[in-house]
Amino acid sequence: MQPFHPKTIIEPFRVRSVEPIRFTTLAEREAALQAAGYNPFLLHANDVLIDLLTDSGTGAMSSRQWAGMIASDESYAGATSFYRFEAAVRDITGFKHVIPTHQGRAAEHILFTVLGGPGKVIPNNTHFDTTRAHVEHSGAEARDLVIAEGRQPRLIHPFKGNMDVDALRRTIEEVGPANIPCVMLTVTNNSGGGQPVSMANVRAVSELAHSYGLPLIIDACRFAENSWFIKSREDGYADKAPIDIARELFSYADGCTMSAKKDGMANIGGFLALNDDALATQCRNLEILTEGFPTYGGMAGYDLEAIAVGLYEALDEHYLRYRIRSIAYLGDKLTAAGVPIVQPTGGHAVYLDARELLPHIPVDQYPAWSLCNALYLLGGVRGVEIGSVMFGLQPDGSEKPAAMELVRLAFPRRVYTQSHVDYLYEVIVAVKEQAAALPGYRIVEQAPVLRHFTIRMEPVQAIARG
Repeated sequence: MQPFHPKTIIEPFRVRSVEPIRFTTLAEREAALQAAGYNPFLLHANDVLIDLLTDSGTGAMSSRQWAGMIASDESYAGATSFYRFEAAVRDITGFKHVIPTHQGRAAEHILFTVLGGPGKVIPNNTHFDTTRAHVEHSGAEARDLVIAEGRQPRLIHPFKGNMDVDALRRTIEEVGPANIPCVMLTVTNNSGGGQPVSMANVRAVSELAHSYGLPLIIDACRFAENSWFIKSREDGYADKAPIDIARELFSYADGCTMSAKKDGMANIGGFLALNDDALATQCRNLEILTEGFPTYGGMAGYDLEAIAVGLYEALDEHYLRYRIRSIAYLGDKLTAAGVPIVQPTGGHAVYLDARELLPHIPVDQYPAWSLCNALYLLGGVRGVEIGSVMFGLQPDGSEKPAAMELVRLAFPRRVYTQSHVDYLYEVIVAVKEQAAALPGYRIVEQAPVLRHFTIRMEPVQAIARG
């Protein structure tokens, strides 16, 4: 028989356990959103039908992960579960010191407490919210140096997450190497639309940083997805396995922060991995103070086991092909319907361009926040604003519009099916048809740091019923 080459990419797993979801009416959602101060973060999860707030810790774990969890060792110090976790991290990243943390932001807190401080500058392609907050909390400046193509939502470019190497060189010369404790690269570039970084760019950034004696730290939350994009888009990598691509990527760096709630395929956990002995000692000492003993670092043994398995599952070619295609499937449908999105689609989310979709809402009335709330009101879909609410508040208390006004629809791993995605498409198109009636929002109450998590808002005008 001749080989069969199907066009349909099916889920590379079977479903053996299901979680019911609750359907609500428009009136119920209006009441829930008002009670939450018009902040989707403050909604009760059982009032949400399709929850795309984040892909962090919201995925479904595999039978192999559950089996490892049942066999976990919960010893306080020296648990066998830690050594399995450590071996997996070392095998994939190659880094010498593996410091477990309860999640990625804890790794950031430890790293920048040690490396940051007033007068320091941390360059990155684009800092995500918690990374930026920890850099700025230390007194340092978080400087974004993504390539110009990365700020143009509709432009097609294979690696829009790349760092501008010339801008990095100018920054180092301007600030001085002594005031730059490290250079960071976020893979994939979450704030910029989940866009990947090429291996050539990783190599070039590494060479430049090392020429000035500066370490390169990878924000590795979605390293597996980035490895797939390198395999599918960059010359010379088509025949390489994702795990080998990941190993090469990490080989150009001196350490990484990791939220294992993303490409660790776990519900909680993370780590800081480093090669520098002295820096690792400082970080471990702080870990004991803030996270726990270095062989558990704020995680239970079963969390360590889940990550040890999940890191490899995230690099499975069948999984990655399905994962990336699922996102592109929705992006293709939305583009055909005239919905403005960041193109090409990234690895974990579709990003809607609220600035283009809602031109009648001024930036100081937060168009992406309005679009995010409209998705919930109309269809029970929860996303997250990546715009001026998240990034507009500056360390000195002033406001600065974000480079883009986006709504991120982040897909939990191994959770939703194609019918959920088709429903989501219908909701987004329906919102587009009512876009002119959507209101702007004003801030009622906010925190001084990471305000989007707890901010309370109100519409500038009454929300039109649909």
